Amino acid sequence: MRSWKAAGAAAVILPLAFLAAFFCYPVIAMLARGITGPGGLDVTGITAVLTERRTWRVIGQTVYQAGLGTIFSLLLGVPGAYVLYRLRFPGQRALRALAVVPFVLPTVVVGAAFRAVLGRGGPAAFLGLDQTVTAVILAMVFFNYSVVVRTVGTMWASLDPRSEEAARTLGASPARAFATVTLPRLAPAIASSGAIVFLFCSTSYGLVRTLGSPGYGTIETEIWRRSAIYLDLKAASVLSLVQVVLVLATLVVSERLSKRQALRLRGGVRVPVTPAAIAPAALTFMVIAGLICTPILTLISRSLGGSAGWSLKNYRLLATSGEGYTGGATVLDAIWNSVRQGAMATIICLAVAVPLALVMSRPTAGAARRAQSLLGGLLLLPIGVSAVTLGFGFSLALDTPPLDLRDSRLLIPIAQAIVALPLAVRALTPTLSAIAPAQREAARTLGAGPWRVLATIDGPHLARGMTIALGFAFASSLGEFGATSFLARPDTQTLPVMIVRLLGRPGSDNYGMAMAGAVVLAVLTAGIMAGAEALRKDVP
Repeated sequence: MRSWKAAGAAAVILPLAFLAAFFCYPVIAMLARGITGPGGLDVTGITAVLTERRTWRVIGQTVYQAGLGTIFSLLLGVPGAYVLYRLRFPGQRALRALAVVPFVLPTVVVGAAFRAVLGRGGPAAFLGLDQTVTAVILAMVFFNYSVVVRTVGTMWASLDPRSEEAARTLGASPARAFATVTLPRLAPAIASSGAIVFLFCSTSYGLVRTLGSPGYGTIETEIWRRSAIYLDLKAASVLSLVQVVLVLATLVVSERLSKRQALRLRGGVRVPVTPAAIAPAALTFMVIAGLICTPILTLISRSLGGSAGWSLKNYRLLATSGEGYTGGATVLDAIWNSVRQGAMATIICLAVAVPLALVMSRPTAGAARRAQSLLGGLLLLPIGVSAVTLGFGFSLALDTPPLDLRDSRLLIPIAQAIVALPLAVRALTPTLSAIAPAQREAARTLGAGPWRVLATIDGPHLARGMTIALGFAFASSLGEFGATSFLARPDTQTLPVMIVRLLGRPGSDNYGMAMAGAVVLAVLTAGIMAGAEALRKDVP
């Protein structure tokens, strides 16, 4: 019995100690910098930042672009959910796979793809949208379209169609039957996906850095500008606090709506294409072809294009540091840094995620159940705090005692591991929750210790979830830009950081290298996720 209690305590205490040291401490230290002064609470300093016109302008711009990104994602995603999950037609699985592709791409790749489409020489350059708010919002819709499609589509596919058929039999038109019968049942899923999309849109640091104009600012870019350029740490800390409040409020709304959504799931069937489905089907095909496929294909073509025509010149230039620059890190160095640091981040992430998932998946009751719920809430905090805020906190708190990691090569991997941790835990928990408690009890009755039960009972289920968790953690770490942009040094630059810097430099070669680097990053992340999915299917 003591061994079981010791194992359970270690599975909770050690991961929580890691989060306390490398998440709570940096974030709290950063926030304390913003609200305190030599005499305690710095009300004057906080008021000065919050009364600046620029502060409210960037807050308004953040909410404005996140709101529009959410609205258009829903307007396009709900019809897409109907077509891709409710209807039945040839090629549906391929279209569904295409719709999901954007979500596995790093934000820096998405930004580079839209620069390829909207920038000079791109197929939509005539629209004049390069480095505008509209470009940022389009990229947000591209990135979050699959969130709405999958969230709403999963519920739509589970609805029993007989209620809507009964309404049609009683004389209701297709539109009226949808509005009065189907839409109320889909409302929780639509609202939940909208809250998630708003969260992602309000923290799209990589998209804004790659697509926004130099003078355009959101809360995240303003945090970076105030801290990295103007060295105004007080203002940056206050803005980080504002963003934490905004993001956590959105996260709370999302979680509550998700619980409402779960209560409405039922079994359902797919239906054949009808004349009423032609309009949403046409819209879905246009979105997938125009909004999703066009940027990806244009990015690939621009990476192969140059002044001398089609060639691999841009890829060969990845062995250099860029046009007009000699010495320093090359793009190949950045690729190696990304892979090495991503692998280290994945190991750290899984070492923390596995014991937490084992604890979260155990059936409990009473006080233990409440403690488990509290632990689940704590694990959501890395989602509720922007990676930019985390990176800023690392740069402030972890370069002085008691945790001085300025010269440690673990600094970036630890930050990336924390960003990926909620995804890894959520990938592991469902498979472990599927284990019948009687299996563990039977093993314990027969004298098996904690490690024996872990190996024989939890092990096979853990292996299935581990492949997806590994894919999420590795792909997320490779594409992480927010925290890494604060922490990368000249010798530890990652590929996303290098891509953004190349896009900000003049010269056609630098632009071509950025396109080629973005393709390499997209192939790496997509390949990792595809490999993880293939391994999951091979696990017995």
